Amino acid sequence: MTWNDLILLAPEIGLALGASWLLLAPVILRRIGSRVGVARWHALAVLVATAGLVLWAAGGSGGVAQSEMFASMFLLDGFSIFFKLLFLAAGIMVVMLSTDYLRESGYSAWEYFALLGFALCGTLFMVSGVHLISIWIGLELLSLSSYILAGYYKNELVSTEAAVKYFLLGSISSAIMLYGMSLIFGVTGSLQLTAISDSLGMIVSNDALMFGIILLGAGLCFKIAAVPFHVWTPDVYVGAPTPITAFLSTASKAAAFAIFARIFYMGLADFRLDWSGVLAVIAALSMIVGNLAAVTQTNVKRMLAWSSIGHAGYGLLGILAMSALGLTSVAIYMFVYIFATLGIWALVLMLRQTTYAGESIDDFSGLSRRAPLWAFAMVVFLLSLGGIPPTAGFVGKYYLFLAAIGAGYAWLAVIAVLMSAVSMFYYLRLVVAMYLSDDGAGKLASSPSLSLVAGACLVLTLLFGILPGPMIDEVTRSLHSIVATLR
Repeated sequence: MTWNDLILLAPEIGLALGASWLLLAPVILRRIGSRVGVARWHALAVLVATAGLVLWAAGGSGGVAQSEMFASMFLLDGFSIFFKLLFLAAGIMVVMLSTDYLRESGYSAWEYFALLGFALCGTLFMVSGVHLISIWIGLELLSLSSYILAGYYKNELVSTEAAVKYFLLGSISSAIMLYGMSLIFGVTGSLQLTAISDSLGMIVSNDALMFGIILLGAGLCFKIAAVPFHVWTPDVYVGAPTPITAFLSTASKAAAFAIFARIFYMGLADFRLDWSGVLAVIAALSMIVGNLAAVTQTNVKRMLAWSSIGHAGYGLLGILAMSALGLTSVAIYMFVYIFATLGIWALVLMLRQTTYAGESIDDFSGLSRRAPLWAFAMVVFLLSLGGIPPTAGFVGKYYLFLAAIGAGYAWLAVIAVLMSAVSMFYYLRLVVAMYLSDDGAGKLASSPSLSLVAGACLVLTLLFGILPGPMIDEVTRSLHSIVATLR
């Protein structure tokens, strides 16, 4: 092991040690260890320190650096640095969203934050992986932690049911991915992405390889909740604790898209004509099924679950494009989607009356009179998800549609535009409830943590929508290392 290896792995090592400390802290800090506020500050300190280690590693590596340790499985480049900071920012917001929720529920905050830390550690490993096994190990660390977090409220039947469904279907998807990886290894003789790409350049056609790519793609589609691998999403989103639902719909989903892009752009680009048709159908079905099913929902968490399925279809447009613009559009869309979605979850938590309340559309009735600022914020977040200017969502969808059209998928862009119009129908149902319905029964359960998250997301959503240039330039520079591998 060299000093350079330690620099590259510093964020992952630091976060793993920090998450382990969160498990040990209540024993060591006996007098104050039971306080949720203390646990929150420790968790935030761990995540902020990890973000600092990411920036230090980025400077110490001098740009693109690959560890020779573990057979060159680990790469630190602009792509991984961008997503690592994005995941950690989302994790910090989820910690803040969880504080009041944990205090009211009575469940241990230390184990909760430790599991969240391990899940985030998995995302950091995933996005730096350039070897299918290292990617899979990171994915499993994320998945196993997420299964437990989904069922963290063990005395709630819906939470336990969500965890069991998520675990069973997630285990099957992992097995499918492993089988696909084994077939790819059998044909190419390697699991390293650049070596796979070099081997594919000499293969004209191979049924076993194509089957392996399909199985690998199926496992990844489960992680991003794309049709027809989406069946777990509504029940898990409804049953999981609301802050964990926020985590699954943002950081976890973005991590899956990041490795989707890493694998297909770096390793499987030469076989794009073989797998692109299947992925195009999946993208179309995800947009159509997700948005049409969301129209009939009255539970906000279930509606957002179906909406998330539709957004998986939008994100796949950037994967299909297989171009510099396509990769940039995926990164931009994940950025804008994460903060708009976290803002919505912050407001859902403000409207809770019991552990699992604040989820009905009726709970938003009259919000404009009870809390005009947060009603306005909710409108901005919903418009962003719908892709309406001047919000950040418009910028994200514009780049996705532009990439799809440039790659010859104009028909998918048309479907995306139509389904975006459909999505505005069910998003506007919340707007109608907030501005045109009578006052709701309960008062807003706001707190400094929830207000800070909602306010930060509101500023970012509007700022990036009005002044997108600097962020787009930074994303473009960050993704150069992968773009350079495109043939």
